[in-house]
Amino acid sequence: METDPLLGSSTEFGSGRSDSDSSDADEDLYLQQAVVFIEDAIHYRSINHRVDSGSLRMYRCYYSRLCQWVLAATITVVLLLAFVERPSSLSKTSDLRHRSEPWNPPCGLTESIEMVCLLIFCLDLGMKSYLIGWEEFKKCKWLISYMVVLSISIIDWVLSISMLCHETLRVRRLFRPFFLLQNSSLMKKTLKCIKRTLPEIASVILLLALHLCLFTMIGMLLFAKTADQQENEEWLLHFRDLPRSITSLLVLLTTANNPDVMIPAYSQNRAYSIFFISFSVIGTYCLMNLLTAIIYNQFRGYLLMSLQTSIIRRRVGIRAAFQVLSCQRTQASAQVLVRVHAVLKVMSRVKMKSYYRAAINAAVQAHADVGFMDREQFQKVFDELDKDRITEHPPLPQYSSVLLQKLQQLFSHYYLTVLGNAVALTNVMCICTVLVLNSEKTTVERNNSNLEIINLCFILYYLLEMCVKIFAFGGRGYLSYRNNIFDGVLTVLLLVLQVTIFIKYTPPSPVESNSSLWELVRLVNMLIVFRFLRIIPDIKLMALVASTLMDLVKNLRAFAGILVVVYYVFAVLGIWLFEGAIKPPPGISGLSNTALQNVSNASMECGTYEQLGYWPNNFDDFAAAIILLYNVMIVNNWQAFMDAYSRYTSEWSKVYFVCWWLTSSVMWVNLFVALILENFIYKWDRSHSCSITEVEKIQYETSIQLMFREQIQEPTEEELLCQLHRHPHLHLQW
Repeated sequence: METDPLLGSSTEFGSGRSDSDSSDADEDLYLQQAVVFIEDAIHYRSINHRVDSGSLRMYRCYYSRLCQWVLAATITVVLLLAFVERPSSLSKTSDLRHRSEPWNPPCGLTESIEMVCLLIFCLDLGMKSYLIGWEEFKKCKWLISYMVVLSISIIDWVLSISMLCHETLRVRRLFRPFFLLQNSSLMKKTLKCIKRTLPEIASVILLLALHLCLFTMIGMLLFAKTADQQENEEWLLHFRDLPRSITSLLVLLTTANNPDVMIPAYSQNRAYSIFFISFSVIGTYCLMNLLTAIIYNQFRGYLLMSLQTSIIRRRVGIRAAFQVLSCQRTQASAQVLVRVHAVLKVMSRVKMKSYYRAAINAAVQAHADVGFMDREQFQKVFDELDKDRITEHPPLPQYSSVLLQKLQQLFSHYYLTVLGNAVALTNVMCICTVLVLNSEKTTVERNNSNLEIINLCFILYYLLEMCVKIFAFGGRGYLSYRNNIFDGVLTVLLLVLQVTIFIKYTPPSPVESNSSLWELVRLVNMLIVFRFLRIIPDIKLMALVASTLMDLVKNLRAFAGILVVVYYVFAVLGIWLFEGAIKPPPGISGLSNTALQNVSNASMECGTYEQLGYWPNNFDDFAAAIILLYNVMIVNNWQAFMDAYSRYTSEWSKVYFVCWWLTSSVMWVNLFVALILENFIYKWDRSHSCSITEVEKIQYETSIQLMFREQIQEPTEEELLCQLHRHPHLHLQW
């Protein structure tokens, strides 16, 4: 197999150079290419970009930590502008009854910040387009969409400035979440998987709609209006017309109005309960759970397909690195080899985590005696990237004295941790007892001296426990346990606060100081209760649950990003549709909360938006819209919001709320629950054979790719070569 020099490399060097200079330049270019290809493999990036020397430097600069941080900060700023722009969220409360006029920025302030962000996005688009080339740009729908969104945003920005910021709609606000989407490859994969799952979801939603319509017809027949007015309460409240009937049963599907919706009929005849129970059992407990199963199964399948692409990208990047490194030497035999020295030189330039670098370098050094590596050996070395990181704690310090050795053995024993947990539990129980005894007293009437003396004794024990653990494990060993860091920081903070209390508020102290004293006492008690979380690593199942939650925060950011996008879009749409729709009754803005509650209970219908005092939930600014959407997603009393906006605007407003319920509560929450299950099952399978001590000593750091690693198939050599042959800028002859 013969390998010709890469196209583009011959144009890098002038014709006046000697063969030696040209050879050195070629070798340096091959090293640069190998470095970039390996970095692409580490981050699951495509290698279909320019490979000449100047473009590679620009490419590494673009993906440097500084440039990516600037881009992420720009995306954050442009998204946060919605909280400051008109209608501004900069007010103490969103309650319509006594909300003060918020501060609105002068025209041009947020627009200037936004234009700087748009210019950075234009630079980002230009660099991406140049690096992949025009032919690849025409194939990339995301980059074309990026250009369209930027064009619309700039045009809308110019219109805003020309109208002195008095435009009714800012169309560009609706497109801002796109900047977040296009910057995350995993988020784009997730969105693609959701799109492919929609047909299966639509089939179950159609079945739900048929179920809803069928029971709506039956309900309207059962609870038709009769001549006896006393028997018309169910008809009047829930089945008066078709829209109200559908709405009542749709809300019952979420259990938000159960049992209110059935009480009028049930009070007349207990047999009517069969209708409502049948509807809930079929719809809520069968069809909704079936929808969860379908979403999980279908989405998981499409996600596996997307992650398969990521694995192929990693293997192609490593294969390309091997191929360009093999260009450095003349192949004397049919077997293609790379020099171990060249691989180590490349690894010294690659930006990667130190523990992966150490593992790969150790695997490469194993071939130092031979001096060369073939393709299979080279690819096997980089299998270290697919392994979990296992962090082992430093060895215990060695003491020469027999007494110190005995003390070290005693203080490093597991039972010391059990004793510390028991003491922490006793401390929390003491605080709970004092709080119960003082629950009816004001902060001025409370005598905190006894509680503070008790807390000081416990804090001194915590300090002693921290010191003996440092003695037993050593400084580095103590800090290698995350729960020790958590424990130590809180212990030092508690000691500082307790000493401050005794110094500043030593009796006799003025009564006026009791309020500030109580604030410090309350902070100390809260920290002590918070410190009790130290028991989590010592209970195996609880430790697995906690580590699962931590992994969700680290590795499922793409799914949270999709939720941010959906929230953002629906909040902007809600402001467009319903801003200023709800007006508080005149003459109640100056009343106290108690008086307002009395007025609401006396004059407003029970269970309505007004009677429940939901005035802070509205679409009059972006922050309030986000909170309202969250409350609807929880589906507790969400019918009150639907009812209010249908009364203040039109019945068609219910379409907006139903769409949000389907998107957030039905679809996204089910996806999130499914992925929590997948993550927990993965963690459980990895550690169900470990003891509590082993779980404490070994920390598994997982990723989305590792969670599904066993279900992903390795690409064949033919598939890898096919990918390399299709590279638009890397031309090789085989």
